Amino acid sequence: MEDLKQSCGEIYKNAYTHKPQKNVPVTVGISLWKTAKERRRMSPFICFATLLSSVVWGVNGINKEEENGRFLTCSITEQHRQDLSNQQLTRIPPDLSPSTQYLDLSNNNITRVNDKDLAALPDLCILELHHNPLEYISPTAFLNNTKLEVLNISYSLLKAIPDLSFPALRVLDVSSNLYGSYALGSSFKNMEFLFSLALGSPYAKAVNYTDFAPVQNIPLRHLSLGYGEGLQSYESGSFTQIPSLRKVTLIMPFCERVSMFQDILKDLQRTQVESLVLVKFLPRYCNISSDPFEGLKGLRSLKNITFVDTWFNSSVLYMFLQNLYSSPIQVTAFLNITYNEDIEELHLDCDLGKHAIKLKAIILDGILHYQMRYPKFSINVTCYSQLTYMKFSGSGMNISPCNLMSSLPSLEVLDVSNNLLTYNGFWWHGCSYTNIFPALKQLNLSKNRFKKLCFISQKTQQMRALETLDLSSNSIELEGQCSWPSHLTNLILSNNNLGNSVFSYLSPHFRSLDLSKTGISVLTKDMLSSLPNLTHLFLSSNGLQVLPADLWAPSVEVLHVDHNAISVISQDSLKGLPGLKELKAGHEPFSCKCDSYWFVTTLDKRLLPDWPSQYTCSYPPELYGMLLEEYQPGRVACEPWIQAAIAILVTLAVVLLLSLTFYACDGAWYLKMLWVWIRVKRRSSQETERLANASFHYHAFISYSQHDSNWVDKQLAPNMEKAGFSLCIHERDFVPGDWIIDNIINCVESSYKTLFVLSQSFIQSEWCNYELFFAQHRALSIQQDSLVFILLEPIPADSLPRKFMKLRTLLRQQTYLEWPKEERKQQVFWASLKRMLQEGNKHMVMKQAAVGIADLMSDLVID
Repeated sequence: MEDLKQSCGEIYKNAYTHKPQKNVPVTVGISLWKTAKERRRMSPFICFATLLSSVVWGVNGINKEEENGRFLTCSITEQHRQDLSNQQLTRIPPDLSPSTQYLDLSNNNITRVNDKDLAALPDLCILELHHNPLEYISPTAFLNNTKLEVLNISYSLLKAIPDLSFPALRVLDVSSNLYGSYALGSSFKNMEFLFSLALGSPYAKAVNYTDFAPVQNIPLRHLSLGYGEGLQSYESGSFTQIPSLRKVTLIMPFCERVSMFQDILKDLQRTQVESLVLVKFLPRYCNISSDPFEGLKGLRSLKNITFVDTWFNSSVLYMFLQNLYSSPIQVTAFLNITYNEDIEELHLDCDLGKHAIKLKAIILDGILHYQMRYPKFSINVTCYSQLTYMKFSGSGMNISPCNLMSSLPSLEVLDVSNNLLTYNGFWWHGCSYTNIFPALKQLNLSKNRFKKLCFISQKTQQMRALETLDLSSNSIELEGQCSWPSHLTNLILSNNNLGNSVFSYLSPHFRSLDLSKTGISVLTKDMLSSLPNLTHLFLSSNGLQVLPADLWAPSVEVLHVDHNAISVISQDSLKGLPGLKELKAGHEPFSCKCDSYWFVTTLDKRLLPDWPSQYTCSYPPELYGMLLEEYQPGRVACEPWIQAAIAILVTLAVVLLLSLTFYACDGAWYLKMLWVWIRVKRRSSQETERLANASFHYHAFISYSQHDSNWVDKQLAPNMEKAGFSLCIHERDFVPGDWIIDNIINCVESSYKTLFVLSQSFIQSEWCNYELFFAQHRALSIQQDSLVFILLEPIPADSLPRKFMKLRTLLRQQTYLEWPKEERKQQVFWASLKRMLQEGNKHMVMKQAAVGIADLMSDLVID
């Protein structure tokens, strides 16, 4: 492995642009099928984990998932995934979506793959069929799946390695099946993109020289071989048939076959393999007399070696380390190891005069001590002067070998996670600390038992180069006053019960801060103002309910607030984050109402690495579970300015329509009449009482047009007044100086009847219309038929103007008198008219009598 001192900035840059580095992988713990968009979530402090993964790459070769993911060409989106694992399926479903790219059918009961089962999936890129009782695959089963790049059919019942055509295949796993030979079929010659191949069967006991000949000319870089049981024979030169091979994983024991292992090491040297993983290398209670690692000295290309699930005696470890010192290996790892001390004290020394030790990284993860006691080592620190990375995890350690680790001059990354350390165990009083981690940049203390945050902050002052500190998953307590060094810029405190007060214990120099799952319930402007240099803030899995509108953190570039209780993210909330490049806010109870309109329609979704699959509606209930991208709020309903504009336009349209209607229907006249009616209405409450107590002054009020005054003056008035009737005629009886309307009202109210002289001139007169209106209103108020109509000339009812609609109705329903032209008929006319008005005499006499009786009774009461 090349230089591990690559800066976090370079790693982050490559991760963000999705350009894999030559030797250092850009992701760790990321699923095989993650997209480039998801990879951008890395932050500078995640470089801590990235450097760990770089060592894993150096030790394990390339992590299987990473290795495959980096060489895939298909980009799989969430909507094109189908997970049908653990469904007890007995066959491949026929109704799969044609757009499926990722199909998981693992852990079912499928026994066959027929020729048409997958024909309808032309875009299929990844197929998981492992853990099925699969016995048969049709030779034409994948004929239409020309884009298939990953096929996993491990843990099945196949009795032969499938000899199928896969033009685009990059990863093939047929391990843990039942075939009896590792010989590959001729179809493998055409798999020109095959990068990783996994083989393994309990019945395949030998590796022959010609087994791998079909892949001699393809770029196969990783071969995994074995089932956990030992080979009976290995023909020298077998691995040399794969000249492009760079990583080999052997899942088999070599306890009694040390010579076979030496032959394999010789072939690996010829193929220039860089990474070797040995799984179950030595079984329990294995006693080895000869040195199995002697061949490591000759491997000039080997840089990484890993032991997994292996029993290690201290004597075997000694032999390995002595050969390691003289080999080119840079990284070594021991994963899930059972360690047995068959030597009381292990002395590990080296001859620096003979060999320049190239070891740069050591990983011990998951160590079971068979004797249940602390192992004893005597180590010369100078042998590890080039060591830049050390991981000692999962060992139950509660006191660190501090003098050893703190004195390593080149150590940049130290991971002692998942142990039983406390601050007293890590900073043990028995340590001299002559040199306190002189080059250490990243320290991982996660999953231990640390408590006092401020004590730890003071101790980090002694680590002059420290940049990143991981204290996640401890029992951190907040008390005292913290004093952080200015060079410490990245802090991870996730999975600790800290609360909102944690912001008072932080450093203004922090650039990256992980406070996920720490019990934070509010985020305020003041909290962020104390962190002016912060660029990455992780607040996932807390109790946040809102992002305030007054947030101001211009330097923040990455903000994670997913898995909280935020229902709305408004535009105002993000205005104070002008430098934001990534916002992760999925798994929130979003309100699918107008409050989310801006977030759904306007926010640049390129900021959201988990959009759209992690954003769903929680309110209102009828939309629960719907993807937020499917919620389509109406712009009119959610934009106030549009509502205001529409309201103004509608108002103007209504006003215009009413104005036109007003004009077309003589609205001005009706408006005048309404105003006058209101005036009359004000007097109506007293009208009935006044009519009951007052006598009429006139038998009739005459309403006529000025054009008909000659007939009134010469015919009507003389005849009626000669007969003793009192008439009210406006030309002589209106009170001078009073308003005309008042005169009309007074005359109508003072008359027993109102007599209308109708003619064509009458219906053209506006004043005549007023008089008709008031007389009709009075008749309705006193519930008396007081209207008398005289037609001087014929007037067709249908010819009346719209404002005389009521008159038209009255002429149809009420009897009226017509002025005859014949003199004989005129006598009948006058008689009829007089008879109508004579009832007024009786009425006026009765009212006068009633008034007299009332006055008399009033005088009696007073006396």
